Amino acid sequence: MTRSGKREQGTETRREAVRTGRSGIGRSGIRWGAAALAALGVAAGALAGASGAAADGGLPLENVEQLAQGVQYGQFTVAAGQGTVHGHLLSVDLRDPHVRVDLLTPGAVGARGQVSALADARHAIGAVNGDFFDIDESQHPGVDPTGSSDGPEIGSGRDLKAAVPDAQRFGPAMPPGETTHDVLGVGVDRRARLDRLDLAGQVRTAQGTYQLGGYNQYALPQGGIGAYTAGWGTVSRRRAVCGSDTSRAAGCSTDTYEVAVRHGRVASVADAPGSGSIAPDTTVLLGRDAGADTLRTLHVGDRVRIAAHLAPTATHVPYTFAVGGFPILRDGQPLAGLDAKVAATRTAAGFGDGGRTLYLMALDGSAESGAGLTIAELSAVMRELGADDAVNLDGGGSTTLVTRGPADPASVVRNHPTGGAERAVANAVGVFSTAP
Repeated sequence: MTRSGKREQGTETRREAVRTGRSGIGRSGIRWGAAALAALGVAAGALAGASGAAADGGLPLENVEQLAQGVQYGQFTVAAGQGTVHGHLLSVDLRDPHVRVDLLTPGAVGARGQVSALADARHAIGAVNGDFFDIDESQHPGVDPTGSSDGPEIGSGRDLKAAVPDAQRFGPAMPPGETTHDVLGVGVDRRARLDRLDLAGQVRTAQGTYQLGGYNQYALPQGGIGAYTAGWGTVSRRRAVCGSDTSRAAGCSTDTYEVAVRHGRVASVADAPGSGSIAPDTTVLLGRDAGADTLRTLHVGDRVRIAAHLAPTATHVPYTFAVGGFPILRDGQPLAGLDAKVAATRTAAGFGDGGRTLYLMALDGSAESGAGLTIAELSAVMRELGADDAVNLDGGGSTTLVTRGPADPASVVRNHPTGGAERAVANAVGVFSTAP
């Protein structure tokens, strides 16, 4: 049998284990041959099994637990370029009718929460942290971080927010050609996909029709108009007018204007971005620069129609869940230009088996492992874990994986977060089961 055939056989064995609860998985340890590493864009010798034993059926797991029918947890160890790395994996069979995946949030786009708390609030049996987010505003003195994520969010089938401009994102450099619009999502057909979610939105007034440049996001494009709903939360919208289309560090615009629209009519106007709760029947339009000039043409009582939705580019299947993250593996191949120098604690999500098996992975923090993975190594690891497509999620101090077994009263943090404690994050990927 060829190595490819052995790998497919081993991966199918693991999928069957996830479905049935029979692990049959040996101890950790893997050595990749030079040809396989070259195909994944990683230098030969950069990754090897901690035990030095060959493993032809994919990356073996140890300490395997069946959290529920169709949901399995396990651990693995690899020797990477910067040292030995310990990882944690949730494997999810999306074909199981009792299993589903959804976005976990703290109840508002502009807010943060620890992964364990987000999981417990929704009774998830497993979760990993999600997208990069607005964590620090030292570049804009006096402006509070919003805690909002970089990319789009879809939770329980609802569009929660759109992506910030590429230059305004937090996180490591993306591969060439990728964007903050990139997501990993699961459709109503229970298949996982990589996609891009673009904002399709308009503001219609008696004076004209104008394109929306933002939806519940912490940064607007220069000259743009953003729409903010009750889902944004109470945090100030001032950050949305800071930065530029080429630099997150650029200053904040003073040419701003806000219009509150209630039941299709302008209810109030203001010269500066506001804060506090937005009523469920109200949408706040915020403009900067040319967008502010457009909004100044509106007056209290004017009719305004606002429409906004996230438009997929790869499918017509509606998404029940989507989280932002930049692709590192597509159709079994690493993306060109992946960083192979900087090692760090990583979180990733991927899928195989035609989108029917989801993999959620988190590494132990640097304090425990003394190492990490480069983005190129991360792509290779996700491939060996069984993924054909994968995205990089927020890492470093944000990296957290939790589980909640049948006997656990609350979620248990399974990895060792950097710094020894969970960081509050913008969102997480949650796994649910209704199996008896």
